[in-house]
Amino acid sequence: MMSAAHAFNTLRTLPIVGFADAFPGGPLLILAPHPDDESLGCGGLIAHACALGQPPMVAVLTDGTGSHPNSIQFPPDHLRALRETETLDATAKLGLPPDRVIFLRYKDTQAPRSGSALHQAAEKLANLVREAGCETLLAPWRHDPHADHEAAAAIATLAAERAGVRHIAYPVWSWTLPPETRLDEAHITGFRLDILGVLDRKRAAILSHRSQYGGLITDDPTGFQMSGDFIDIFLQPTEVFLRMNGQAQ
Repeated sequence: MMSAAHAFNTLRTLPIVGFADAFPGGPLLILAPHPDDESLGCGGLIAHACALGQPPMVAVLTDGTGSHPNSIQFPPDHLRALRETETLDATAKLGLPPDRVIFLRYKDTQAPRSGSALHQAAEKLANLVREAGCETLLAPWRHDPHADHEAAAAIATLAAERAGVRHIAYPVWSWTLPPETRLDEAHITGFRLDILGVLDRKRAAILSHRSQYGGLITDDPTGFQMSGDFIDIFLQPTEVFLRMNGQAQ
């Protein structure tokens, strides 16, 4: 066990590496729990990979309709379409072709976390990994305090095992944990990816998700809005990646 404060200190002092050293294998598949997580957690990685002619696959797990559940202006079908359009716009700014983005469309807040539904989702993801010839599967860190992020971590753990590929985690909501939170971790290994050269592209990608900040949707006072402080967490010169299945590379 370790505190979140201890974990944060470890994450912020992991060795800094370049893309070629961090991801020496074949194509990557990035699992994003919601539209926008791909840009927040992996925007720099996506931009680097695309610039090198190695565009990753991005699979968006849920439809994102839970962000504004009471909006009349944007009922679920409209909100899903909006968030998918934002995702394609964001990933295009990172250099990713639209045919490299897949929307799995599980219901927001209801991604499977246990039982047969979890195993079915894992097999579906493992098949995507196999079909794309990917050698690394990236998904949120299991300590992200959000049910869909926890589901994505569980699905990726099983899928990576079934497909026989490397499993790498990236933190998103973990950064917001209270420092005193106790985490079931004995040791953290990983690296920070240098993204300074593509940081402007990552910023543009994050800001493409206009439904999630800045008051675009105004008729649901209970709706989610990313704060400027939250966005700033991800506009750092490095992105953090953690090794999950004991593989050195």
